[in-house]
Amino acid sequence: MSRYQFIKVRIPHQLLVGLLLSVTTMAATAMPNYARQYKLQYGYTPSCQACHREGGGTPLTDYGQDFMDSGKNSVAFTLIAEVDSDNDGYSNAQESVARANPANKASVPGSTGEWLDLSSVIPREVQALFPDATAWKPLDANLTPADIAAAQQLGVSLTSDDENTIYIPVAERRPIGTALIFPATHNDETVFLLMATDRQLNISQITVLNADEQPEVRDSKVLIELRDIAVQSVPSGEGDSLDASIARAVKKAGVLVHLRLKGA
Repeated sequence: MSRYQFIKVRIPHQLLVGLLLSVTTMAATAMPNYARQYKLQYGYTPSCQACHREGGGTPLTDYGQDFMDSGKNSVAFTLIAEVDSDNDGYSNAQESVARANPANKASVPGSTGEWLDLSSVIPREVQALFPDATAWKPLDANLTPADIAAAQQLGVSLTSDDENTIYIPVAERRPIGTALIFPATHNDETVFLLMATDRQLNISQITVLNADEQPEVRDSKVLIELRDIAVQSVPSGEGDSLDASIARAVKKAGVLVHLRLKGA
């Protein structure tokens, strides 16, 4: 059994003004658009691990890529229904109907595993940033028209494609920060960054997933310069440099966290 639990949390007013949700709920009340589509198709909410390798925001699985390439809409489920994205001998539709993970060879009809258990979907990189956490709330953030309008006021354009999962670590029944995994694109190359904040939503750390494969990104000075800045106050990156691309991605991620946790 995982040492992590999902429990009711007393949320400090100064941190999560708009977040009055109970962590005892095993599925978040808001979920990204694609998860909602999956639920409409198959009758249950999937784990982020269907489309993402390590949880919301991380690189796509083969199933996630097939879904994306087929239009990332309700029709896409039909188009990839007979495809076996994870090459385990079962079609995507067969696995989804049986509540197995169509992206994981180890999860098949009759032996689905724990992929739908929320306690198993916190990315390892996120867990490592908060070793004192004894509970987690993965908050799936969808965007309302008010959120999108508020983001524009903060200098960021957000769409449903930017919906993501915010991970909230908990210790002694109180949140101790947040974490978000998100993409940054430069010269048509995409890398994934992990941003952590403290309880006041100030950036405490920005790291690069698979850093050894991304030395230029890993060594970007922006990753250090943006620490201790409030998530909604990240300066816009100007120009076409790698540092500017990273800054713009961090700003967009920061505004998403701010809007979802403090409200539009």
